[in-house]
Amino acid sequence: MLRPLLVLCLALLLPMSAVARLAGPPEVARPAAARDLASIRGSGELRVLVNQSRNSSGEIKGQSIGVEYHRLRAFEQYLNRDAGEGRRVRLKLIPKAKDQLVGALQRGEGDLVAPGELLDTRGSHISASAAIRRNVPVIIVGRKGDRRYQRFEQMAGRSLALPTGSVAGEAIRLINQELQLRKLAPIIIEWVDPTLAIEDVLEMVQAGIFSMTAVEQPIAERWAKVMPRLRLEPALVLTRKGDMRWYLRRDTPMLGSAIDRFLAGYRAPSDQDAAFQRVYRRLYKVHSPLGRAERQRLEKVRPVLQRYAQLHDFDWLALAAVAFKESTLNPAARGAGGATGLMQITPAAARSVGVSNIGVLENNVQASAKYLAMIRRNFFNSPQLNERERMAFVLAGYNMGPQRVQSMRAEARRRGLNPNQWFFQVERIAMEQVGMGVVSYVNAVNKYYLAYDRERYGLEAQSLSFNTRK
Repeated sequence: MLRPLLVLCLALLLPMSAVARLAGPPEVARPAAARDLASIRGSGELRVLVNQSRNSSGEIKGQSIGVEYHRLRAFEQYLNRDAGEGRRVRLKLIPKAKDQLVGALQRGEGDLVAPGELLDTRGSHISASAAIRRNVPVIIVGRKGDRRYQRFEQMAGRSLALPTGSVAGEAIRLINQELQLRKLAPIIIEWVDPTLAIEDVLEMVQAGIFSMTAVEQPIAERWAKVMPRLRLEPALVLTRKGDMRWYLRRDTPMLGSAIDRFLAGYRAPSDQDAAFQRVYRRLYKVHSPLGRAERQRLEKVRPVLQRYAQLHDFDWLALAAVAFKESTLNPAARGAGGATGLMQITPAAARSVGVSNIGVLENNVQASAKYLAMIRRNFFNSPQLNERERMAFVLAGYNMGPQRVQSMRAEARRRGLNPNQWFFQVERIAMEQVGMGVVSYVNAVNKYYLAYDRERYGLEAQSLSFNTRK
């Protein structure tokens, strides 16, 4: 009798949500019914889950730069070539993080997945199209001028940066098993921040922030055209077992047949990368903020950055990242439109927060921190924003005006995108409406912040050592 009584007493002490869980397993939402081609034609809409990376599905002011855009638009035309009245289909692109694509398909959030990269679908019970490209090599990519590796054994103990969802992770796991048998240290995988897609990782490798990465060879070759300091290592192949495909649910045979017939006759346009190269060749590219001279400049302005970061509840390294992007940490910098000093703030923006004489370093940083805090407080203070995305929206507002950013969030919501996520969601609206300027700005500051954050201990220990010597 004591045991049932004890269980009852313990249950009464639990919060109600926990007590409810004692009754049985939680209900799991049933996936939406699969839609085959007839249902899709009836609705007039084919929902395509695309990898949210700019490499896979980017579009800039009407120019397609994503590798899947031309193919998907051609498939839309193929479906509609003989469609009668009321049977035409339009594509609705739904961008998702790469590692969320399969789950979204299984839940019925889309009819088709077009990843633009190799996708790990083991154990997922979904169907695959005919191969778009077979036996795709996944290769090591480093930076010209850095140490060159001939064999994987030479990479033992070295780190390699990978974006979320990379198929290289499993290949490296298998290589590490072989290294272990030879009593060698494993290759260390650094899974990067989810705000970074493969193109961002490649840019940071070119800058020397990451030492190397691994990527599908066709993707590496594509980006090497606009990032000439990348060094591809086609002899260091992690795997070549994967095929690039589209994916769909198993109970959609008519859609699968239509896709395979289309892919069998599809030929990519010879100039499909023309817009991509034109856009990206002239874009700002990040460089390392952690060289010796750059660290010395950071140390000189560190005290004032820390003071006003603490006063306005910012991470001081976030202000440092803004300063590096704006002026490469040069307090004497002068820019267009009266932009002045370390933070390149304008006199009008400084006056709006009650600061004058921004040629003085102290005032310059104070004005910028106050202005960023004002944008955050007045426009992006919602608890629905996580801190990473909040800072991205604040930076976008700092660059192009917060009201314009808010209008883009409203448009993102109207289109079914996540209005509370700048990276890969609201930024898509910015790319379409104003081009890559603000997107490149936010991405650059984010990369500089992540570069600093990786070295936080060393930077702050350096600061402590400097103060102790004084």
